[in-house]
Amino acid sequence: MVDKVLVTRRIPEPGLEILRAHCEVELFPHDRNMTREELLAAVKEKDGLLSLLTDRIDAGLFDAAPKLRAVANCAVGFNNIDLAAATARGIPATNTPGVLTDTTADLTWALIMSAARRIAEADRFTRAGKFDGWGPMMMLGGDIHGKTLGIVGMGRIGQAVAKRAGGFHMRILYSDSVMLDPATAQSLPVALVDFETLLEQSDFVTLHVPLNDQTYHLIGEKEFALMKPTAYLINTSRGPVVDEKALVKALQDCKIAGAGLDVFEHEPQIEPELLQMENVVLLPHIGSASFETRARMAIMAAENLVAALRGERPPNCVNPEVFLKK
Repeated sequence: MVDKVLVTRRIPEPGLEILRAHCEVELFPHDRNMTREELLAAVKEKDGLLSLLTDRIDAGLFDAAPKLRAVANCAVGFNNIDLAAATARGIPATNTPGVLTDTTADLTWALIMSAARRIAEADRFTRAGKFDGWGPMMMLGGDIHGKTLGIVGMGRIGQAVAKRAGGFHMRILYSDSVMLDPATAQSLPVALVDFETLLEQSDFVTLHVPLNDQTYHLIGEKEFALMKPTAYLINTSRGPVVDEKALVKALQDCKIAGAGLDVFEHEPQIEPELLQMENVVLLPHIGSASFETRARMAIMAAENLVAALRGERPPNCVNPEVFLKK
């Protein structure tokens, strides 16, 4: 019997082709996120689920889908999946690590440069017909070269961001619970410091941590008070890592100079004050949004799901203990 699979939103065609070659595929037809009710109804008789970060995969969903045997998240993050509930039911869950590292690092640098050099603001200024000629005090921003970059979370993406900083001759600090091996630290080169020191000394603080109990509101009022008034905060990790209300206050009180955000605490809602601030660059969660990378993510997610439905251990299983029980 052919396995039945639900794909909660259209993904690039190469991923769908893999699924269709092995499974009976139901693709949610609308270009929006599924509502909770739609998701529970559609997954009811499915063997496999290819989900997005916006889909809540929890005990309630598993109870509604008694035939479900595998979940493949088309994202590197998987905080939307209740892993304990999945593991208790023997359901492997997977993600798509690695393939989006460089693309997300590229976007991080786009935000660093846009925030410091007021790129988005200058574009709006020009389009509004306000540019009436060059002036020595017009659109002054901050330099990037020679400054100090603070990287919070030195995983794959953090390291890729650090490599790109070399071209700007920056001093690079990092804070992480896991220390880099000496050879990697020397090759970048970066210096491990405690979190408070990083905040105090960095001109740019960029976040590359997963969302969990330890990183929720990692950056809040206390942390903004430690940062330089000339510093910029960059977030391409997860929105709730930053207390968005505290960020608004820090910007209003000139505790920091600006911010570049690709993610938000209550996506897709954004604190209204941020929308009005010229010194904040706002992007709609496009960290991995290149044609090449999204296609690779779709392929990886599809291959993970097909392998799991075959009873094999998928390449990117985030709850491998499921297979220890079998």
